[in-house]
Amino acid sequence: MNDTIKSYFENLESPDKNSQYEAFQNIIHATNGKVDWAYEVWDELIDWLTDKDNHRRSRAGQFLSALAISDPEKRMLHDFPKLWEVTKDSKFVTARHTLQSIWKVGLAGQEQREMLLNHIIDRFKNGMNEKNHTLIRYDMIVGLKKLYNEVTDEQIKEIAMDLIEYEEDSKYRKKYMSAWK
Repeated sequence: MNDTIKSYFENLESPDKNSQYEAFQNIIHATNGKVDWAYEVWDELIDWLTDKDNHRRSRAGQFLSALAISDPEKRMLHDFPKLWEVTKDSKFVTARHTLQSIWKVGLAGQEQREMLLNHIIDRFKNGMNEKNHTLIRYDMIVGLKKLYNEVTDEQIKEIAMDLIEYEEDSKYRKKYMSAWK
């Protein structure tokens, strides 16, 4: 890991909120492509998933989702349940930030994609009792669209359409469908 990336991670702990935000944005930007330093931060990010600080949990969820493409050892297959758990965080904003980025795990390979899709299908169908379940469903549908745009796998589109049809309320079906226009 070069000194610039190290400084970004250090600045996440800065007392200055602007420095923290800039560091976060720079790490997100760096992880848009494959990086060679994923395993230098992987274990620490796994620990952050259960940190008492919700900002750390949120950052860890977003960073690990993006780092899945830089995981040739396929650690994500083992660590995914810990990451998925943050999508159900007690702080809804933390859960939502992670949920909105978790689709990136599907870019890492077929096994990771299938695992992600299975979790999304299960939660969409069985998460009706969750607070804000319609917003959670919408975020998952948007994530499926983003994943589809990246890999153009027709199975992803079929799953999304099936899930949208599964929604009983026409108002929400229409909203979910808007993500696919």
